[in-house]
Amino acid sequence: MTDFAATKALFHLPEGMIYLDGNSLGPLPIAATDRMNEVMRGQWGEMLITGWNKAGWMAQPTHLGDRIGRLIGAEPGHVVVGDTLSIKVYQALAAALELTPDRRVVLSDTGNFPTDLYMAKGLLDTLDKGHELRLVAPEQIDSALSEEVAVLMLTEVDFCTGRRHDMQALTAKAHELGIVTIWDLAHTAGADAVDVTRVGADFAVGCTYKYLNAGPGAPAFIYVAPRHAHNALPALSGWLGHEAPFAFDLDYRAGPGIERMRVGTPPVLQMAALDAALDIWDRVDLADVRARSVELSERFIAKVEAHCPDLQLASPRDPDLRGSQVSFRFAEGYAVVQALIARGVIGDFREPDIMRFGIAPLFLDENDIDGAVAILSEIMREALWDRDDYKVRKRVT
Repeated sequence: MTDFAATKALFHLPEGMIYLDGNSLGPLPIAATDRMNEVMRGQWGEMLITGWNKAGWMAQPTHLGDRIGRLIGAEPGHVVVGDTLSIKVYQALAAALELTPDRRVVLSDTGNFPTDLYMAKGLLDTLDKGHELRLVAPEQIDSALSEEVAVLMLTEVDFCTGRRHDMQALTAKAHELGIVTIWDLAHTAGADAVDVTRVGADFAVGCTYKYLNAGPGAPAFIYVAPRHAHNALPALSGWLGHEAPFAFDLDYRAGPGIERMRVGTPPVLQMAALDAALDIWDRVDLADVRARSVELSERFIAKVEAHCPDLQLASPRDPDLRGSQVSFRFAEGYAVVQALIARGVIGDFREPDIMRFGIAPLFLDENDIDGAVAILSEIMREALWDRDDYKVRKRVT
């Protein structure tokens, strides 16, 4: 059994703060500070450029990829870390389209994270081959699958409501129709025991700064199934995805397997933070994490609905249909979130009226849930949100 009191002690959590935004940015693992200092002083400082060899910096993207792979059920050697999630979406989609050259439809849903859709539309416009990005409501994905679809590109957990797709069923049906699948696991990795191997996903991508707690701007990851690893075209032909990057050939030759999905220089300092964050996951059973998440989420929903009748649940009520976040609707939701933040409860807001609360068991417990609801109920009961300064939109909401 996972000791969640022990994992909570491994994070820096500011005194007096209840942090319900780990679904957007995880808190600082205490060990990350020393790890980054070690890399900065002992490696960068003392080794300088020789650190690429002596400290093994160049191998970190695949080493860390395997550590993340364990959390998403990937086969060893089929996940690599680097760049941003947007870049990895682009790579996965470009490779998937090359695998289905006779089809022209990329299917996604209206609840997908906008940057995934932006990257898809940009790529399709650049290709200029008559492709269509087709969007349907999340609940209509199953019926929209057909033999004209080239690629199914979905985020497993909706960033706004926490609604979950049935990854296994949709992947199976897609494959029956000859469709290649791409799953964005940004709101899944570190929140649930997803298994890309068992599901049969073709490609998966995700970030490491949410539930994996690697820090702001931490690198993304991409998974390529073994059946595609040696023929998936990387599209973004960066020098570190080259078969022999230090041969400095003028012609690109894709590297073997997952190595071809590397693009730019690895972010060494950020990878040090990720490495420290992943140490915590070595102590954790993901099934325990999911069970605890459901327990805390159910507690949060019940108490909010009992004490804040003006708020409407936006997430699925069935825990099997939602990820590790709970969202409520309220017309003045932005102001409510600002009032919460002013009182030490950190959630966030998504247009037009969604208040999001991440339930991350590694550092949250019943006292946090109860304390957050007590403050929220006071804000709603006394309309403490109704202040002009709480209604002024900040750049990050």
